[in-house]
Amino acid sequence: MASKPEVETSKPEADEVVIPDEAVIPDEAVIPALLRAARGSYAHAIRARLVAAGFEDMPRNGAYVVGGIVNQGGSANGLIRELGVSKQAASQLLDALVLRGYLERRVDAEDPRRVSVDVTDRGRAAAAVVRAGVQAIDEELAGLVLPTELAGLRAGLVALCDIRERMEDETRAGVGDGS
Repeated sequence: MASKPEVETSKPEADEVVIPDEAVIPDEAVIPALLRAARGSYAHAIRARLVAAGFEDMPRNGAYVVGGIVNQGGSANGLIRELGVSKQAASQLLDALVLRGYLERRVDAEDPRRVSVDVTDRGRAAAAVVRAGVQAIDEELAGLVLPTELAGLRAGLVALCDIRERMEDETRAGVGDGS
C-alpha cells in the first residue's frame, strides 16, 4: 500500500496564495456535503459543553433557538422559522424548552391571545455555554486558515443564505413552483 505524501504543516504568509496539491485532497466533495460535515464541529463542541455544564436535557435544535435569542437577539418564532421545521415540530420544540426551564411563555395582559416567549436564567446560562462552544470552534478555525480564507468562507456562506432567502421568497410568492 502506497503511503500518502508528507504535507508541510507550516502556515503560509498572509499575502501568499496556496493552492493545495491534489494528492492532499482525498475526494472532491460537493459543497452541501462539506457544509453538513462542517456543521458537526460546532454541534459536537456545543453538545459536549452543554452536557459538562449540566444541560444534557437541551433538546435537538434547542441550543440554536436559546443561543440565537440570547446571543444574537433573535426571536423564537424567527429562529424556528429558519430551522424549516413543521408547525408541529416547532410547537414541540418550544414546549420542550419551556418544560425544561430554558424558556417561559407569558400571556399579554392587554391581549390574552398574544403569548410572548422569554428566556429564563437557566436559558441564559445555557446560551453562555453555547456561545463558548461556538467561540472555541471559531478560534480553532481561525488558527487553521488564513484571515483572507476565513473572510472568503464567511462571504460565501452569507451568499448562500441570501440565495436561500430569495428562493423562500419566490416559493411564498408562487414563483418557480409550476403554479
